[in-house]
Amino acid sequence: MKEMEIKETELKATELPITGNEQVDLDDLMRKYDVEARFRTLEGWQGKLVALIAIAMSSFHFYTSGFGLLLAQKQGAVHLAFTLCLVFLLYPATSKQSKNQGIPFYDFILAALGVSAAMYLVVFFNDLTTRAGLPTQTDLIMGFILIVTLLEATRRISNPVLPCLALTALLYCYFGRSLPEMIAHRGFSIPRIVNHMYLGTEGIFGTPLEVSSTFVFMFILFGSVLEKTGLGKFIIDLSMALAGWSTGGPAKVAVVSSGLMGTVSGSSVANVCTTGMFTIPLMKSVGYEPHFAGAVEAVASTGGQIMPPVMGAGAFIMAQFLGVPYIEVALAAVVPALLYYFAVMVQVHFEATRLGLKGIPWSQLPPLWPLLKSKGFLLLPLVAIIYFLLAGFTPLRAAFNGIIVSFVLSWLNKETRLTPTRIIEAFQSGARGAIGVACACATVGMVVGMGTLTGLALRIANAIVTLAGGSKILTLFYTMLASIILGTGLPTTANFIVTSTMAAPALFKLGVPAKAAYMFVFYFGISADLTPPVALAAYAGSGIAGSDPMKTGFTAFKLALAGFLVPYVYVYNPMLLFIDVEFIPMVQAVFTALLGVFLLSMCTIGYFKAKVAWYLRLLALAGALGLLIPGTSSDLAGIGVFVFIFLLQTAKAKIIAKKKETEGLQTEG
Repeated sequence: MKEMEIKETELKATELPITGNEQVDLDDLMRKYDVEARFRTLEGWQGKLVALIAIAMSSFHFYTSGFGLLLAQKQGAVHLAFTLCLVFLLYPATSKQSKNQGIPFYDFILAALGVSAAMYLVVFFNDLTTRAGLPTQTDLIMGFILIVTLLEATRRISNPVLPCLALTALLYCYFGRSLPEMIAHRGFSIPRIVNHMYLGTEGIFGTPLEVSSTFVFMFILFGSVLEKTGLGKFIIDLSMALAGWSTGGPAKVAVVSSGLMGTVSGSSVANVCTTGMFTIPLMKSVGYEPHFAGAVEAVASTGGQIMPPVMGAGAFIMAQFLGVPYIEVALAAVVPALLYYFAVMVQVHFEATRLGLKGIPWSQLPPLWPLLKSKGFLLLPLVAIIYFLLAGFTPLRAAFNGIIVSFVLSWLNKETRLTPTRIIEAFQSGARGAIGVACACATVGMVVGMGTLTGLALRIANAIVTLAGGSKILTLFYTMLASIILGTGLPTTANFIVTSTMAAPALFKLGVPAKAAYMFVFYFGISADLTPPVALAAYAGSGIAGSDPMKTGFTAFKLALAGFLVPYVYVYNPMLLFIDVEFIPMVQAVFTALLGVFLLSMCTIGYFKAKVAWYLRLLALAGALGLLIPGTSSDLAGIGVFVFIFLLQTAKAKIIAKKKETEGLQTEG
């Protein structure tokens, strides 16, 4: 951890009471839980070559976003060509290869093949358009090469789940007539499949890659530029100043900092590893148990994927699918994200009061106002992005303008200035950060293409509704299970595309608004990062905390319980997503939802002013459900439960305090 320099009052990380697992190697931890961190460390001419390609990729996207995009398919093809080249040069074929090993000759060959197959669409675009639907043998060969190299590149930069899913989709297209009647179709030839996936607009070069090559890349680049200004360090300092002093302050610092980092971060695991290296040891140092500390960081970091404005890039694809301005999706996510983080904050507070934990002494915290005066301007680019979006700019233009604003503002402080060296570093890291998303979007495009070619999505929707017997609540439950299973191990963007294609249509059939249905599957797809047995974010947190992975995973699941109930709430009450809003009912819905989440937190932790008896915890759960379910009668019942438990626990706390006071006097006597 670097020094937190704040004018004359300097706080160094070594002065903080951090104990325990400081020896955790961040690089090794990232490589263990985040496949995208397993890249080669290149030196010499190979390192310079890769750096040059990464800078060229970012420069291409920065230029086109500001001065005019290419045609969608051409833009996507250039984007994919850069991506495949960088993946094969940066990522080894197996994890056994040393990160310091140079690039073997066969990876240069694979990179050349991938670039050639992608750029073939750009070079011969007019010819391909002229003979649309009648591909030549060369067209099909290039398409086959692109499919193979893309699957291999995705396997290297992602876990095997996504390429296996795409390969299964391709096999399903071919063997359709040999499958059981429920999922059978007439089957398609290999040339027909390659043509659909390579030359069509519903396969590799469909909406997912189109969004990746425009909005997503620019927001990732924007995040990289902000990081080079020192925003990440400033967010942790600001969180410490705002919440570090309070009861159980370090856990609240984790919630606040991870939530803020999530506005620009695209990975739950990366978020855990960056902020968690500071917050988890700090939580342990004041008395939180290791598994709880790791779980808090995992839940807070995963919530960053549902936190506007970026939402792990899923918001951009959701906006494209819905055919609405991006700002509508970001706005719809505000209340659910508020409920999610409110629940986590309340639970860490209850746990701290249960254990009698204190905050960090004021003397060891960065002073708020000097911090804001010296570096508060670093938050302005985020404010500017929101302004540009509200002003009607496209997300692409808003990101471009945001980068310009970041550059100008960075020169207000010597420490934050975006010098040419820092800009080059930002462009390199931006390209590296985007290639995982690009591979995922291109590969998952084949899954989407399979759905449009065979009609499987409709069959799955019919199967879910039939299994649920037409019941809305059962359909939601089965869709939740399907989303968690489909989202396991997938990056955020691929996660949403798969779940929205395969699981969301079941909700459409029951009349659930499209925005609510997409948000429902998005939430549960993301929650796979917290759901054992494949809870990657929780396992990364346990690695830093030195705790049992499964115990950390189940604790994270408990802390995120509100995240599992909130989607049901906004499906039954879409007003929480700003659908058909009326002021008074909206205020009532938000207030009762917050109260319901409060009761739910009381139930999960088992503490409020004093220990909550098991039967009161059950009553709190019932009251929470009553408050979360739309309806005046259920709201009144829930409020009644809250008042009853509040009065009972307050009286109990007074009795305990009086007893302790009496015992203290007797001891003194």
